[in-house]
Amino acid sequence: MLLSRAILASPIVVLAFFVPIGTPAGIALDTEILLAKIKAAYDGVMDYQGNMEVSTRSRDGSFLTYKFLYTHKKPDWIRLDFESPHSGMILVYPDANGKVVIRPSGWGRSFQIHLTPDSFLLRDPSGQRVTHTDLGVLIRNIAHSLTDRRRGPVKIQEENGSIQVRVLADNHFQEGVLTLYQFFIDREQWLPAKVEEYSPEGLLERTVTFHNLRTNIGISDQFFQLDGSSAR
Repeated sequence: MLLSRAILASPIVVLAFFVPIGTPAGIALDTEILLAKIKAAYDGVMDYQGNMEVSTRSRDGSFLTYKFLYTHKKPDWIRLDFESPHSGMILVYPDANGKVVIRPSGWGRSFQIHLTPDSFLLRDPSGQRVTHTDLGVLIRNIAHSLTDRRRGPVKIQEENGSIQVRVLADNHFQEGVLTLYQFFIDREQWLPAKVEEYSPEGLLERTVTFHNLRTNIGISDQFFQLDGSSAR
């Protein structure tokens, strides 16, 4: 199995009923305020950690789901500790040479693999690279989806402690593909908690969900140094 299947994917849910938030001018004003709140919240985050559940639709219509602990420290440290299906596998970016370090699970734990971020072994079906998985990238992509890459009306609803935003926009990672995005913004943290991606016809393609997101917990640089090769 290619490592790509162990890196990124996405889950679930049916479309809820959404109502437009007003006239085009009203939409621009409200989305502008929403984006400002999200950006301000993330500007105050130095590091974070959360349990991620990522699912993607396969060709037979079933979903492949992966779970891992995701850790990020600004400016660009990333670590994934896999829970399933490859329990024990660890991925860290960057090493001293700007590569991705992978420590396999099981008998392979004594070995480490160093790959360039654009290696085909790390390739995800969505086109997303591991170096483009942090919340900062997601927030910038949300902003594009609501502004210059928007291809349909913006619909917003507040429900169960989250702001839910739905919009048809250019796909974040696949050129020439339109995607119906549904973004869930946590109302307390003002940070993204989940992303659902649908085809323009409404077929769920992939979902990325953060659980138990913890921010500014004082993560050390050493946490990203599996063998010293990640030291900078």
